[in-house]
Amino acid sequence: MSSSGLKFTFLMPLMVACLMAASASIFHNNFDITWGDGRGKIVNNREVLTLSLDKASGSGFQSKNEYLFGKIDMQLKLVPGNSAGTVTAYYVRSTWDEIDFEFLGNLSGDPYILHTNVFSQGKGNREQQFYLWFDPTADFHTYSILWNPQRIIFSVDGTPIREFKNMESLGVPFPKNQPMRIYSSLWNADDWATRGGLVKTDWTQAPFTASYRNFNADACVWSNGASSCKSNTSPSSASTNRAWFSQEMDSAKQQRLQWVQKNYMIYNYCNDAKRFPQGLPPECNMS
Repeated sequence: MSSSGLKFTFLMPLMVACLMAASASIFHNNFDITWGDGRGKIVNNREVLTLSLDKASGSGFQSKNEYLFGKIDMQLKLVPGNSAGTVTAYYVRSTWDEIDFEFLGNLSGDPYILHTNVFSQGKGNREQQFYLWFDPTADFHTYSILWNPQRIIFSVDGTPIREFKNMESLGVPFPKNQPMRIYSSLWNADDWATRGGLVKTDWTQAPFTASYRNFNADACVWSNGASSCKSNTSPSSASTNRAWFSQEMDSAKQQRLQWVQKNYMIYNYCNDAKRFPQGLPPECNMS
C-alpha cells in the first residue's frame, strides 16, 4: 500500500469520529434548555432532545443564535396517546415578530390540530389550522420554516402547507427587520387547546413527552448587530449557496399546497368574515 493510502486508512476513522461528534453535539451547540427544572433533556448520545410536561411544570428550550432570514428544519415526534390539553409549540420569535407552529393535543384516536400563525409588528390574528395526513406521534416528521424577504413558507416533510407573502405594498406588515430566536415548549393549555377548553388534561397519563432531532438551520446568523449574510436583501457570495433566500414555490409545490389546503385545512382566518366585520385583512383579497 502506498504512503498516501496508509494516510487515508488511518485518517478515515478520525474523520468519521469528528463528524459523529459534531453531529451528536448539535443540540448542545445550538440550544439552551431554559425552563422545566430537568424536564428538558438531551438523550440518545445527544442526538435527541426531549421536553416533558407533568402537573407541576412543562419545559422549553431556545436557540443560542438569532437569525434574520433562513430555512429552519426540525424533526418532531409529538406526545402520543391521550394528549388532550397539551400544546407543543415550535416557533421563531423576536420582540414584535413571530412565526408559529403549535400542535394542539387531543384524545386518543382523534387527530392533532396543527395551528399556524404569523405576527408582524406585534400584530397576529392570522391563524390557519390543519389536520395532518399521518400520525405525528408514531414517528419523527420534519417541520420547516422558510423565511426570506419575499415570503414565509410553512412545510411538513417538504410539503408546503401555508405561504405568507410580503405585501407591504398593501400596508401589511412583514417580519424582516428583527432577528429571531428559535423556541420550543411543551405546556398545559387545557383552558383552550382541546375543543375550546372542554376537554381537560388527564394527569394520570403524565408525564407527556415530545421529542426533537435532526435540527438544521441554513440561515443568516445575527451577531453583534450584523448579519452573517452580506445584507438584508441578498446573501453573501462567500457563504454557502442559499437558494432559500430568493426561493418561491414552483408549480409542483403550488399544487401540493392546494392539495393540503383543500383536504386538510380546518380553519382559515381569511374565510372568517364574522371575525372581521370591518372587512377581511388586505392580504386575504390577494390570490
